[in-house]
Amino acid sequence: MIIGVPREIKNYEYRVAMVPAGVRTLVSKGHRVLLERSAGDGSGISDEEYQLAGAEIKESVDEIFGEAEMVIKVKEPIHEEWPLLKEGQILFTYLHLAPALELTKALLERKVIGIAYETVQLPDGSLPLLEPMSEIAGKLSVQVGACYLQRENGGSGVLLGGVPGIRPGNVVIIGGGTVGTNAAKVALGMGASVTILDINIERLRYLADILSGRLITIASNKSNIEAVLADADLVVGATLIPGARAEKLVTREMLTKMRKGSVLVDVAVDQGGCCETSVPTNHDKPVFIVDDVLHYCVANIPSAVSRSSTFALTNATFPYILKLADMGYCEALRTDENLKKGLNVYKGKLVYAPVAKSLGLEYTSLDTL
Repeated sequence: MIIGVPREIKNYEYRVAMVPAGVRTLVSKGHRVLLERSAGDGSGISDEEYQLAGAEIKESVDEIFGEAEMVIKVKEPIHEEWPLLKEGQILFTYLHLAPALELTKALLERKVIGIAYETVQLPDGSLPLLEPMSEIAGKLSVQVGACYLQRENGGSGVLLGGVPGIRPGNVVIIGGGTVGTNAAKVALGMGASVTILDINIERLRYLADILSGRLITIASNKSNIEAVLADADLVVGATLIPGARAEKLVTREMLTKMRKGSVLVDVAVDQGGCCETSVPTNHDKPVFIVDDVLHYCVANIPSAVSRSSTFALTNATFPYILKLADMGYCEALRTDENLKKGLNVYKGKLVYAPVAKSLGLEYTSLDTL
């Protein structure tokens, strides 16, 4: 198979979808890997390293999309890339289609085979290709939140860890999954007071067990969210409905009751955001203010630590890339139910129900095709 790896062109996206070790394995099995020049620069990987592994360096993104049978990316294709997609071409990347009507329609029109990292799902419900980025985003959410709490950055001037004689900062985390758990670990490590909310009481029981100490666990509902937000210095939105649009759990009315200079980091913004006032931002202009609350709504948070993120992501994605290359997509999807759940669009049909429901588009069961 011919596998294409273009350079990411989304604003401030420094990750790359494949590392030299992956190239070496694919080439050793008889596949060709086409890499756009400088694709790895943002992650500290040179073209020479890729060439030594057997990659063919291409000067133009048109060559990558034009020749590749499967295109491997990190983020969803942006508008300039849509015309480059070919009918029947495999696109394997983060897609996050639930809040993206235009992109979804473009992929359907181009009749690609779109497999989304974020909806590949194991029998226990876990999302193995989303998890490493969720771990990083969770840890970074507290790191950037603490930074924007600093007065010179527009925050309230609260130190999350506090010092003897004053109370520590109050961190509220909405969602106890991978993002929320990692955010709680960092916040507790900094010495903050941490409250985590989730609808799953068993999950809260587990978190209370492994993160004992200052951690407070509360059942997630509108009344409880409203109550804890009023005393929050930093709020982390860490909710997830696999493949679907995030539920708006933080309303504008709740926001007005928060303290001036408090910070909201909405990690769920790539799925539409869990705060009513959230809109996607980027690393160039990451913050905006609504009702005196700073909103950090960067949709690709892990790109800030691109080298760590690239290697963590490719560790997870490569076994599936290899399977698709070795077996072809038909056999790979037929024999791997986990990978099959990643298929979102197939030759002009929308085959992932949560996305269809979120966008109000027609759903086609893959089993009928």
